[in-house]
Amino acid sequence: MTDLYQSQRAMRNMRKAAMQRGVIAVLDVGTSKIACLILRFDGPERARAEDGVGPLAGQSQFRVIGAATTRSRGMRFGEIESLNEAERAIRTVVQSAQKAAGQRVDHVIACFSGAEPRSYGLAGEHALADSVVTEQDIARVLAACDVPDLGEGREVLHAHPVNFALDHRSGLGDPRGQIGHRLACDMHLLTVERAAVECVLHCLKRCDLEVAGIASSAYAAGLSALVEDEQELGAACVDMGGGATGLSIYIKKHMIYADSVRMGGEHITRDISMGLSVPLGIAERIKTVHGGVHATGADDREMIEIGSDSGDWEKDRRTVSRTELIGIMRPRVEEILEEVRARLDVAGFEHLPSQQIVLTGGGSLIPGIDSLAAKILGQRVRLGRPMRVQGLPAAATGASFASAVGLCLFAANPQDEWWDFEIPAERYPARSVKRVFRWFRDNW
Repeated sequence: MTDLYQSQRAMRNMRKAAMQRGVIAVLDVGTSKIACLILRFDGPERARAEDGVGPLAGQSQFRVIGAATTRSRGMRFGEIESLNEAERAIRTVVQSAQKAAGQRVDHVIACFSGAEPRSYGLAGEHALADSVVTEQDIARVLAACDVPDLGEGREVLHAHPVNFALDHRSGLGDPRGQIGHRLACDMHLLTVERAAVECVLHCLKRCDLEVAGIASSAYAAGLSALVEDEQELGAACVDMGGGATGLSIYIKKHMIYADSVRMGGEHITRDISMGLSVPLGIAERIKTVHGGVHATGADDREMIEIGSDSGDWEKDRRTVSRTELIGIMRPRVEEILEEVRARLDVAGFEHLPSQQIVLTGGGSLIPGIDSLAAKILGQRVRLGRPMRVQGLPAAATGASFASAVGLCLFAANPQDEWWDFEIPAERYPARSVKRVFRWFRDNW
């Protein structure tokens, strides 16, 4: 078994222990900002509910008692570039959140957006010894899944059983206790670059934090930005962050695909900085206050004062039209959305019963981006904000907090994963068959 597999199991146990103590922190380590929310739970985690394998299983009530954000340092493309700078930023935001909560926190669940995620669809079958499906049968059918060669230096970040079939009945959420003879399972496996994950874990340990879980930002954003019907019928969540744009596809309340485009809001800011010859800070302000992707006749007449402080009075008092600014921003936004479209095509998104696409993340706040996305990605596009959770401050309810809020839901209501079961030793069978996403066309 790999080191990360063992550490994932240890992290799951640590999460349960932290929740029994009542307080845990969630940390969204992004390229442009790092957000920390501190959660308080209402006592020990409840027994697993009857809903089965899914976000409602073992549901636990929580409230946010502290929140803080800080500008990211030492991050690029959603990955840590400078460990010392990233450590300082994480220490700063965790201390601020602890001060707001009036409570010290030792355990943290983190998410990040980089590390080149890759998705695999796996399938396994197992003949039942007894006619009643037990926990051991689930473990054995997961062990029977055909694991492909993941490649050198890659680790499994998420491994969700997303569909069970008992004899000829498919689409089962949780077959435990049901009667049958042959159990089949479809599993979604998400792998990432091992070095990037280990860098995040090492950085958190240097901050004197115990890691009680780690997740993909794209997965967390989908949990909070997609409403229940979208998660059930099929939808894609596009999380437009600073350094990377995460993509996750959900159906039957499970993530079945995730990917990442190594472009985001910071690339738009850099384009403005180069196009207008202004510092990055001023380019970010211009983008936030005056940005857009659709130019009208009125935008020719709307002049934006650059307001730089280079010391050259004439250069500092320059103005540009909003049309010129849009002309700089739009090509990059189109490029990001075209890349997302290519990833959706690879995933076979058009075969889902519903083609809903939800844009979230800080980049989705650019005015007019939803109508541009509708032209590039397909007609059914909406802007998504994270669902409301108890105690969440108003400043943390915007689209840029989708991953942080999703991480709260991930902490409180974890879906079953591979490491939650006692997998037999014969986990990796000799055969290795890549079945990438054929199964959701066949089964749904």
